[in-house]
Amino acid sequence: MRPRTLDELVGQEQLRAPGAPLRQLIENDQSMSLLLWGPPGTGKTTIASIVSQQTDRRFVEVSAVSAGVKEVRAAIDTARAELVATGRETVLFVDEVHRFSKAQQDALLPGVENRWVTLVAATTENPFFSVISPLLSRSLLLRLESLTDEHVRGVLEQALVDERGLAGRFTVEEEAIDHLVRLAGGDARRSLTYLEAATGAAASRGSDVVTLEMAETAVDQAAVRYDRQGDQHYDVTSAFIKSVRGSDADAALHYLARMMEAGEDPRFIARRLMILASEDIGLADPTALQTAVAAAQTVQLIGMPEAQLTLAHATIALAVAPKSNAVTTAVFAAVADVRAGKIGPVPSHLRDAHYSGAKKLGHGATYKYSHDEPYGIAEQQYAPDVVLDAEYYRPTSLGAEAAVKERWERVRRLVRGSGGPGAKADRSGR
Repeated sequence: MRPRTLDELVGQEQLRAPGAPLRQLIENDQSMSLLLWGPPGTGKTTIASIVSQQTDRRFVEVSAVSAGVKEVRAAIDTARAELVATGRETVLFVDEVHRFSKAQQDALLPGVENRWVTLVAATTENPFFSVISPLLSRSLLLRLESLTDEHVRGVLEQALVDERGLAGRFTVEEEAIDHLVRLAGGDARRSLTYLEAATGAAASRGSDVVTLEMAETAVDQAAVRYDRQGDQHYDVTSAFIKSVRGSDADAALHYLARMMEAGEDPRFIARRLMILASEDIGLADPTALQTAVAAAQTVQLIGMPEAQLTLAHATIALAVAPKSNAVTTAVFAAVADVRAGKIGPVPSHLRDAHYSGAKKLGHGATYKYSHDEPYGIAEQQYAPDVVLDAEYYRPTSLGAEAAVKERWERVRRLVRGSGGPGAKADRSGR
């Protein structure tokens, strides 16, 4: 069922659009090396095959898992000999190029530089970390996106009717299709493997209809009752967030497992954790947001199923962290005042004084540069008059925010000149 032309390729609309570099390369029969970066099952090998077929080039595949420098050089030498003898060019496809050592990647350079081969290298990892600079600079980097559920569904439906696939011999019930799509997790290759197993299970029972029960049996995994567009999606997500907020790591892991097993987009889960880190933890644990952001980046770099470890790591860390919504209430209070029209003029000493004529207007004339003041704290007015007495940020005494609370209360008194003699004596803000 591998697509034979660029138009048959599922997903990757940004690469198939008119005028896109990949389409130009194929339609204009250009000799240009490609570096394909994307999750598994998104079409990297397929694109290499399409380049070969549509430009009438030989197709040679080398796996970075098993090939060494000797095999790489032999493939390039053979391609060079073919080019000299017949004039026919070769597409050299290197799968998992990030597994190649520097020496192995160096061995590819002569073939690329001299156009003896059209290199198409595929990687699931960030090439800026795993591919040598000379190879990066000589290749066109194309980023492949994860396939959506609709893309995967289209792959399955096409396989059911296509002569190269099941040629209409089987019918798959809607619930069974939904189950296979969810389990595929955006991987077209995996979805076809599951479909083949499910139809095999039906055939062994003498049936040409694949039911949900057959699909569950074939892939040895029960269907999770979870509709990503319906109530289950919102209910489980809500329970997940509230469990983390409520510091119940076990309950949070349960809902995380339900989402992952149902094929929920791991990036969605990571985004929710990043939001929660600021909304419900804030400065009670300043490392919580760092953990959530690192988890989101890791999810993007390695994908599923390995990313489930990272999501579990972040979920537990945020669940057991001390909680504070002081940051949330602070920004919402400030926004509420702005929306209520409490927007006074910026104090003149804080206004921009860099343009011609600013000094004549008194801009910046009495501004105190904080770094010139004792301990870096200047007593002066910062807020407009209309919100001069506003106290938006009210830190709690929970976790690391307890130290922030003590410091902020001292600093606020010093800045606003209301600390009295005792406060004035200690301008360290500690």
